[in-house]
Amino acid sequence: MDIAAVATDGILTEAYYYFTVAIMWLLHVGFMTYEAGVSRRKNIMSTAMKNIMTIAVVTPTFYYVGFWVYFCMQEGLKFTGTADGNGNAGEAAYSCGEGYVVPWDASMSPNIGDNLTGVFWAAFVLFSWTTGSIMSGSVLERIRISAYLWLTALMGGIVWVIAAAWGWSYGGWLVIHFGYHDFAASGVVHGIAGIFALGVLFNLGPRIGRYDANGGTRAFKPHNLHLTLMGLMIIFTGFYAFYAACLYIQADTTGGYVNIYFVPATLSAITFTITMAFAGGFAGGYIFAKGDPFWTLSGGLAGVVAVSAGADIYSPSLTFVLAFFSAGLAYAAGNWIEQKARIDDAVGAVSVHGVMGFWGVLLLGIFAGGFPASGVVDVKTSFLGQLVGAAALIALAFFTGYIASWILKKLNLLRVPPEVELEGLDMAEFETDFFPEFGRADEPIVHADGSEEPAAGVLQGAYRDNR
Repeated sequence: MDIAAVATDGILTEAYYYFTVAIMWLLHVGFMTYEAGVSRRKNIMSTAMKNIMTIAVVTPTFYYVGFWVYFCMQEGLKFTGTADGNGNAGEAAYSCGEGYVVPWDASMSPNIGDNLTGVFWAAFVLFSWTTGSIMSGSVLERIRISAYLWLTALMGGIVWVIAAAWGWSYGGWLVIHFGYHDFAASGVVHGIAGIFALGVLFNLGPRIGRYDANGGTRAFKPHNLHLTLMGLMIIFTGFYAFYAACLYIQADTTGGYVNIYFVPATLSAITFTITMAFAGGFAGGYIFAKGDPFWTLSGGLAGVVAVSAGADIYSPSLTFVLAFFSAGLAYAAGNWIEQKARIDDAVGAVSVHGVMGFWGVLLLGIFAGGFPASGVVDVKTSFLGQLVGAAALIALAFFTGYIASWILKKLNLLRVPPEVELEGLDMAEFETDFFPEFGRADEPIVHADGSEEPAAGVLQGAYRDNR
């Protein structure tokens, strides 16, 4: 390939990533809208601000620490050939002391000789924000915003990046030694975020009044379910860019693109997958949840998450079937977590992202075992390899989330005071009602038997019982 062609490839890739990054912003517009709709009126602005401030804290954390961690923690192979299995086995791809992607290196600043580092970095930053936004929904209405920001900086800027270095790079130890394959980050983004959030929820505890003394589960009605559903649809739009950003233009390979492991792939293949996955997930969510609007759309998200690990290789028919039944599994898992385990996950993130993320990792081992896991070394995917990857990543996510939140809890920095929770976070943080033109209606609460009543008396009673 001549120099002019290489330069053209670089410019095309730069533009490609730039526009995928711009479209991926819709993911975070959607997360903010979705979570604000789920929240009760008294917590809407606090919820929205958490999503905005995710960007403020994760971005510099990833710039100063995370991107370096990604390259530093790869066991690595230096890739000098094309995506045909040729590489220099055993030679480190990157060294922690080489300087590339450290903040003071020329690669991390305007550089006319480097078209790619900035846009590649930005794509990773958008993935990082996604992990934070996933956790944000699960901890709604009772976490201190300062605690959330510490936790999301840790997860979005460092923890998921370690997972990516292990299993979402052609030099990761899970890839080289076990053939781990996770094309669109079922495990390393969705799974990590959901299981990290689970560790946090163990220490955070349920919202006041969520569970009754008889073991029943009460429900808090979203202040605007239409807004929630619209937010999910916006997230789905951004997913097309999320998938696209998992590819890299390499014009001298068949198909013109390679994935993160340098295995040839195409945009056409992932377009089939994501579209059929949404359709299958919506159908499964609608049927298994008996038409429940929230779980119908969440089923679409669960379906896409479940097929993301193999999105570059699954056939459309298989994708539809896997997404359909995965939506049902997500619904069942969400109900079990909420009602049996009594873990108050406000948006079902542990089920839809955590459980489905690692379920998707295992599905790849079942339905695509023997597929080339890497374009650099001769290693094939297998169920055992996917199982080892899931076990390593689950442990990384859960224990970091649990330990970090446990420390904050011991310092009395994790959860807002109960009086603040009852009044609402918006009034405590902003000292204003963001709907001043409307009088406050009585907040309803739904009992385990389906009956409703004004929430004030129930919440005050729960508060007194737990003092």
